[in-house]
Amino acid sequence: MVDQTWNKVDGQVRAGAIVQAGSVGELHVHEAVAPVAAVPCQLPPALAHFEDRAEERARVLAAVAEGAGDGGGPLVVALSGMGGIGKTALGFELARALLDHCPDGALHVDLDDLRRDGTVETADALGDLLRALDPQLRPEPELRGRVRQYWTATQGRRLVVVVDNARSGAELRPLLPASAAGIVIVASHGPLHDLDGVRLVDLPLGPLGPEDAVNLLRRTVEDPRFAADPGAAAELARRCAGLPAALYVAGRWIRRHRRRELRRLVEDLTTELDREGLPVVEAVWDAAYASLGPDAARLYRLLPHHPAPVVGDHAAAALLGTDPDRAADALDELDAAGLLERRPDGLGMHALLRGHALRRARAAADGAVDAASARVRLVRWYRRQAGRADLVAAGPRLTVSAPAAEAPASAEVPDLPFPDATSALRWLEDERLALYGCVRIAAEDGLDEEAVALCEALWTHFLDHRHYADVIEAFGHGVVAAVRAERLAATVRMRCQLARPLWEQHRYEEAAEELRLAVNGARRLGDSPEERKLRASAVEFRGKLASVRGDWAAAVPDFEAAREEHRAIGNAYGVMLQTYLLGRAAVALGELPRAVELLSEAHTAAGDLGRDRMTARTGFELGGALRAAGRHEEATRLYEAALAAARARRSPGDELRVLEALAALGEETGDPTAAAYGAAAAALRGPDGTGGPLMA
Repeated sequence: MVDQTWNKVDGQVRAGAIVQAGSVGELHVHEAVAPVAAVPCQLPPALAHFEDRAEERARVLAAVAEGAGDGGGPLVVALSGMGGIGKTALGFELARALLDHCPDGALHVDLDDLRRDGTVETADALGDLLRALDPQLRPEPELRGRVRQYWTATQGRRLVVVVDNARSGAELRPLLPASAAGIVIVASHGPLHDLDGVRLVDLPLGPLGPEDAVNLLRRTVEDPRFAADPGAAAELARRCAGLPAALYVAGRWIRRHRRRELRRLVEDLTTELDREGLPVVEAVWDAAYASLGPDAARLYRLLPHHPAPVVGDHAAAALLGTDPDRAADALDELDAAGLLERRPDGLGMHALLRGHALRRARAAADGAVDAASARVRLVRWYRRQAGRADLVAAGPRLTVSAPAAEAPASAEVPDLPFPDATSALRWLEDERLALYGCVRIAAEDGLDEEAVALCEALWTHFLDHRHYADVIEAFGHGVVAAVRAERLAATVRMRCQLARPLWEQHRYEEAAEELRLAVNGARRLGDSPEERKLRASAVEFRGKLASVRGDWAAAVPDFEAAREEHRAIGNAYGVMLQTYLLGRAAVALGELPRAVELLSEAHTAAGDLGRDRMTARTGFELGGALRAAGRHEEATRLYEAALAAARARRSPGDELRVLEALAALGEETGDPTAAAYGAAAAALRGPDGTGGPLMA
């Protein structure tokens, strides 16, 4: 049965018909009652204590009331101020206050998570927002396509979007919802001067006043020492410079030393500040750091080397070289000390904390040596888990790296469980920032084998999730690592992997150069079956590049040469795959009898090999050739089999493609089921009218 996709637009829930394939030629259509549409809410739990900012909140609520029903774009609330001033906390507080006004959901995106060399990957930000709005939607591969999808998905919807760490209005503009009823709350260190033409409430934030700072401190700690020594409380608040971040940390620090007099704590803090001359927040964090146990202090110094915004117990254990339970205790201690940032998806470090932790590491006697060892452990742990996840998700395939089972294992940190392909693919996506970051670390630290192995393990993930900036950077590192290690087979493999995202971004000349070097290198490989298979793969990639550029005639000789290489080494799967590609080329060149012959051969071979995915894919392409040849009944049977296979794999992209083909075939033949297939395709396609990229 078709996975039902529900879209809430302008307050209405729409659903397509549920379509179920029966026996050959049969189709059953059932009416459906729309379930309640899920409303996304990406706001973290409210802070237990939030002080002041009443004036700012009043201004925002007044602007919302004034602008209700106006035309134009959404209302933009711009919060600006130094780090630690409370911009993010206020943004979330405002968003919670506006949930009744914005019943269609609350979204959040942190642009620093998606920043590469200072530039935000806007396509990734839009992809995250689109998936939050509709988990079934497949975002377009290019930025402009995702912008159009976002406009469509947000049109008429009353959403509040919190955008953290924007550096310019240009970064924010593509993330503005299309609806005038929407509200965007953006946090930045400075004013966004290039936001002309939007309804704007500009709220520069300063430190809390002395009274509000003391109140926040009191409410955070609820300690009788404040009543006994109000002067010391005021002095501590002054030393925190009215920064909420510093006040929260100071409050937790006070709770950890309940037997010490408050004035003595203030004196200790003042002495530290005067001696080191550090900024106030830094001094508070130093005091919190000084109170940590050995494991927590060491983990704090190592966490800046974790390349993702959130760290879990296993990754922390890899950094420490200890077991996950002990690492979890260290994370809990850091959290209790106020030295971690609580995010909607876990615990991490913002830039200020990372900077402070690195300074503490530099001050440690063995800081550099410890960090270098931790980076190796982290990269190798992620390399092993990524290889295991890829094996579960994609099955055995051509690789040049050692199998994941042979990769170095940690005696302390256990492997993660991947019971099925869905869990493996989900882990790869959830950990993608860490995985791509580990490729970068491996390349920087000369861990060339690990860099190549990580890139190979990320190949299947890339085919399902087109994070182009990350992929091109990572696979580029893979090429450099393979060349530096003087591993010819790995160099050929990495150049082929890099070529595909390049050509999918229309960087055809760069892709062609990578494949020229790959094919030339492949000619120097030996004659072992694995080397010959890799040589055939390089030629196949060159043929694919020709095909995506529309030159199918040039692609045919490459596919034929690759097929002969596979046939010579007895690689039945390779022969089947090249036969399939040759069949597609024949369709494109208008050679229908040859296309039917080749695709029939490939379809039979895929079934004999037990390759379910390729059986469905070859069947679908054969159905298209038969349809073009006027053999409609045969085409229908193959399409229906491909539809059942796509549903079994839970592949919405393939399912959409088959439904559209069945609808078109039904219209051509006058079959009354065409409308039902079309309705099912529309429901699956999503609110913007596209189903996202399909696997090639």
